[in-house]
Amino acid sequence: MISIDNLSKNYGRQVLFDNISFKVNRRERVGVVGRNGHGKTTLFRLISGLEEPDSGAITIPKHYRIGYVEQEVHFSEGTVLEEAATGLPAAGKDETWKVEKILSGLGFSQSDLHRAPAELSGGFQVRLNLAKVLLADDNLLLLDEPNNYLDITSIRWLTRFLLNWPGELLLITHDRGFMDNVVTHTLGIHRRKARKIAGDTEKYYGQIALEEEVYEKTRVNDERKMKEMDLFITRFRAKARLAGLVQSRLKSLAKMEKREKLEKIKTLDFAFAEKPFHGKYVLGLNGVSYSYDPEKPLICEFTISVGARDRVFVIGPNGKGKTTLLKLMAGALRPQLGEVTGPAAVSAGYYEQSNVESLSDSNTVLEEVASANPEMDSKSHRAICGAMMFEGDDALKKISILSGGEKSRVTLAKLIATPLNLLLLDEPTNHLDLESSDALLAAIENFDGAVVTVTHNEMFLHALADRLVVFQSDGIRVYEGDYQRFLEKIGWQEEKDLRPGIQPMPKEEALREKLKRKEFRRLRSELLAERARVLKPLENKIAGLEQGIETAESDLARMNQEIIEASQAKESVRIVELTKAIRRAQDAVDSLFLELEKATQEFEARKPEFDKQLRTLEEEGQ
Repeated sequence: MISIDNLSKNYGRQVLFDNISFKVNRRERVGVVGRNGHGKTTLFRLISGLEEPDSGAITIPKHYRIGYVEQEVHFSEGTVLEEAATGLPAAGKDETWKVEKILSGLGFSQSDLHRAPAELSGGFQVRLNLAKVLLADDNLLLLDEPNNYLDITSIRWLTRFLLNWPGELLLITHDRGFMDNVVTHTLGIHRRKARKIAGDTEKYYGQIALEEEVYEKTRVNDERKMKEMDLFITRFRAKARLAGLVQSRLKSLAKMEKREKLEKIKTLDFAFAEKPFHGKYVLGLNGVSYSYDPEKPLICEFTISVGARDRVFVIGPNGKGKTTLLKLMAGALRPQLGEVTGPAAVSAGYYEQSNVESLSDSNTVLEEVASANPEMDSKSHRAICGAMMFEGDDALKKISILSGGEKSRVTLAKLIATPLNLLLLDEPTNHLDLESSDALLAAIENFDGAVVTVTHNEMFLHALADRLVVFQSDGIRVYEGDYQRFLEKIGWQEEKDLRPGIQPMPKEEALREKLKRKEFRRLRSELLAERARVLKPLENKIAGLEQGIETAESDLARMNQEIIEASQAKESVRIVELTKAIRRAQDAVDSLFLELEKATQEFEARKPEFDKQLRTLEEEGQ
């Protein structure tokens, strides 16, 4: 367990954290979310000791071990297997079966195990670093975008591995589906503060949105009340008989805290421009073949017709030919056999990571966007820049000073500026944070044309795919159906194969595991029933008291307005009656607040007891 207390970190004038505090408790898996550049990676570096905070403290128990995957690689052994084995704890140096199991799960083949680490691609070198951390006997894992270089089958394997991780976990990822499948809690870095809640990202963002909506409504309401008080004080300050009411307003006004209007946070919000198309098919591949090595064909006699409204997702392990297929569709490669055809009225937009290299470093963001469609007016170019979070002077930044993520947004902006009826997207969520990925998902869903996308993001697959092009170990095929149906009917061959180091579970152990899960479900059901029996009445009581307070305060506001009107009409008897009624109403509000405080304290005292019991039960059940 670690504790972060009043942590602050600045870089020049940029404030990342301002007195943030939170704890990571035993067996918690915490997803860390926040905009790009808001300090998620910096937080990991502070916890791992690679950087120092400006103020505050990080408390780590004695002998508590933290594993952090570095992006920089330093290898000392001759083979991948030997290098990965350096991650094993001293007591388990001979357990090479564990090494093979982890490496296999992360996508290394049997032949890869005997290669020199330096021969691996950059992505596989990072995977090797990840394998060493997963093998170590650490208490806490700090995983910063661990799925960046993983394919879909490796991400699914890593999900299962982390679900069974016996220690604590802090996870940063742009893949919301992956995060939600793994985490027990979500920690958000938002407006330079940190907020941790139990639950997934949907619960966190829903709660933040609700709280900010309540804050803004309260701010507007407070401003209205303060203006009303100011008006009352100004009107009746000189009236001796209303001196008490004026003094009461002055005291109330002094106690009211002025709430600042929330700073608007830039959000990616866009739609792809659409070019009308009235045909049935936008693209056809007929008997297409392509290979970089004649002895190892990537794509062999592949045929598909893409309909005008299709959502086709290309999926499979890395290195099987997904990007090559998309390049063939885009015309960036010519097939060695077969043909790629499409009607003349089709206007295709192609997005891939290497497209950022086509941007001119000497251009500004605005100039790059304008170059995509010179016929569009400058106001529209500005609007697209703003939609991609390049507002005002940011649109005049030179391409040369942009980060990789910003360049990716410029490339997307150029697609948006061009009217299209076919989108070809190669892993478009790379470099996008969770919020931006959500915006992209919505834009794809609302696009009135055809979309062919290469992705490892299962949330996108579940939400959008209606056809699949699947690269499996036995070749390439078109699957007519959504992703969930594919998993149920066919599934990933890599998950069915017995991988190196993975032994089938003995029947006796499988039976014990089944009985254990059944008992766990029974105990959990009983605990949840008891929790509802105790907490539900308290929740109802709190809701009733809150409603009562709202009604009483509404009556109070009405009577305050009436006393102002009575004062203006010089109705002294009515003023006396209303003064007494206001005092009674205020006493009633105060009494309701006392009851609410007691009920809330009781609820907050009992709820953690049940949460702790439930957490303990779930830990024992894993």
